[in-house]
Order: sequence, then C-alpha cells, then structure tokens
Amino acid sequence: MILSRMFFLWLGMLIALSLPTITLAGIPLTDEDDRDYWLPQQVNAPGILEAFQQTVSSKSEPYNGLSKPVRIALIYPSADVSDFWTRNYLALTRRLDELNIPFTTQEFSSKQIEHSLQTNYTDEVIQLAETFDYVIFGPSELDVQAENIQRLSAVPNFNTFIWAFHTPKKEWSHSPKAWFDFSSSMGAKALCDYLITHLGKGILFAMNRGIPGITDDQRSQEFADCAESKGLWLNVYEHFGQYQEKGGNDGAKLILKNFPETTVLHNANTAMAIGAVKAVEVAHELNRLLITGWGGTAKELEKIHEGSLYATPMRMGDDVGVATAEAIKYVLEERDKELPTVYLGRITVISRSMNDEEIRQLANEAFRYSGQTVSP
Repeated sequence: MILSRMFFLWLGMLIALSLPTITLAGIPLTDEDDRDYWLPQQVNAPGILEAFQQTVSSKSEPYNGLSKPVRIALIYPSADVSDFWTRNYLALTRRLDELNIPFTTQEFSSKQIEHSLQTNYTDEVIQLAETFDYVIFGPSELDVQAENIQRLSAVPNFNTFIWAFHTPKKEWSHSPKAWFDFSSSMGAKALCDYLITHLGKGILFAMNRGIPGITDDQRSQEFADCAESKGLWLNVYEHFGQYQEKGGNDGAKLILKNFPETTVLHNANTAMAIGAVKAVEVAHELNRLLITGWGGTAKELEKIHEGSLYATPMRMGDDVGVATAEAIKYVLEERDKELPTVYLGRITVISRSMNDEEIRQLANEAFRYSGQTVSP
C-alpha cells in the first residue's frame, strides 16, 4: 500500500513537471481528487506572487535597449457590456508606454457567447504566428476554449497569456506562459461574508448564473455554498443567463413573477446584473429585491451610486493589464523565473451603503490607468 501511494505521488509529480509553465509539482491538498486543475499555490513558487504584486502596485521602472516593437495579438470578448477587457487593454498599453517598451497590437473582438468566432480567431492568429510575439487570450469559457488555448500555447513563435481565468488544467499537453485574473473564489467568499454580515441569516436568494464551467462554478456555486452553510440562506431559483444582459433581465423577471419572497438576486457578471437591474426598476421592486453584481465595473459603480445595485465584489481592475505589461518586461529581461504562473489581482466588496469618498478612492486605485469615469 505504501509503495502504491508513493508510485502515484511520483507519477503526479512527473506529470506536473512535464507542463511547460508549471513551476512546482502539484502540491497535494485534501480535495486534490475533486479538481481537474491546479490551484495558484500549487503552481507558484513561495513568495513569487507577492513579489510580483509589489511590482504591479509600484511605479514603473523603464526598460532600455528595445529597438523594435513587441507585437501583441488580443483575442477576447471585448464586445460585451463588461468594461474589464477595454480597461485592461488601456492599462496594458499605458503601462508599456511608461516602461518604454514600443508595441503594436491587433485585436480580435467577440461577445462572450461567440465561442466559434474565437476558434476562427485562433486559426487566424496561428496562421500569422510569425507576426506576433505575444498572444493574450480571454476565453469565452475555459472548458469550451481548452483546445484553442493548447493550440496557441504549442506555438513556439509567441508567448501565450490568459486573461480572466486562473486554473491551469492538469491534463493539458501544452499550457500558457502565464495566467492573469482575479480570484472568483475569493470574490464569492468576500461577497458572501459581506451579505451575511449586513443582511443576517435565513435569507431567500436566487441566482443569474453564467455559462456552465469553472468561472460560474466559482462565482455562483461557491457563493451559494457559502451562503447556505454560513448564513443558512435558501437558494430558491437558478437561471442560466449566458453572461448576457438579456439573460439577466429574463432571470429577474422570472424571479419577480414566480418567487416574490426572494430577497437577494446574485449575478455572475456585469451584463446580467445590468439586465436584472433594468427588470427590477421597471417592476418598482428595487427596495424589495436586492441586486448584486460582479467585478466593480464602471457601469456597476454607476448603479451603486444610483442605489439600484446593492453590492459587488470590486476588482482593482487595472491590475491585470499592468501585470501583463510587467510580464512582458520580465520576459525581455530574461527574468521568467520571477514571473508567477498565476497572477491574481486585488479584490474587495463595495456597496451602496458606502459613502461617495470611499467609493471614489477605491475606483481611483482600480482604474489608475484606464481612467475614472464615474463621479459619485
């Protein structure tokens, strides 16, 4: 039995070491067999994320000696309501300017539900492989785009970075250079704790979920598990809104009609939150059904200021773009070993109970490069 356990432990370590960007063999955890992906602490060397976060949070230090521009392709769902993609594009490019790194970009934009379009873009970028040094891919959903991510990661001409996900798959044959994201699990826990603290126990809630997969599992299912176990909340209804505004609007209407006793409506992204707010506004039920969002985008900040959105886990949004620019600099400086495989930005909860100055300070830090467009 002991020899058998040692064999499987050795085999797991061997598989982990074979992944190109995994810096550590998967560190065994108690729920290891329940997951098909590595956690950040399993793939980042001790202290490397904290050290890199210090770089991201600090003033830029210019890079010298680059004569020709780095060439960047971006495949991402920037055509959706969420400003996450546009803001991080601005943060990326403005930080590169500060770093004195010349660059060119080519954007391949889609909506989050346009999975096939991202495949077409992947085909195009691979065909043009020699014209790019870096490819930034924001998948429509991780499992749906798993093959495309591996195809991009297998191309030797460029480094592949992933935006908006942070769960390297254990079985992948080719893995990206690095992942840049905010922890949906941490956001779910933060929102859960905040709501239980401010609303109490025994609340009836419903959810507008996104697309089945890792992101929705973390944002929605982990929120539900936390609310039910910690707050003894009861989940009365779940609607899959596909991360679309109409989906959030439809879900809210169904909940208002069929579950009028519901107190909180959880939304797994900005688009669905905005759709839900519109439906509840029309029904004049904003004081009865409390709407939560996800991400702390500019649209969500506006709704919080208006009082129509109750709370949201707010990302320090520009962290992802800034971190990506710094990662490019690290690669140019041949400091790859100092680059975390998984980078996680900062996140906190804001709500309509906060005063204008508190929200303004958080927004100024979150959007320090992409610009503060909300004036509470």
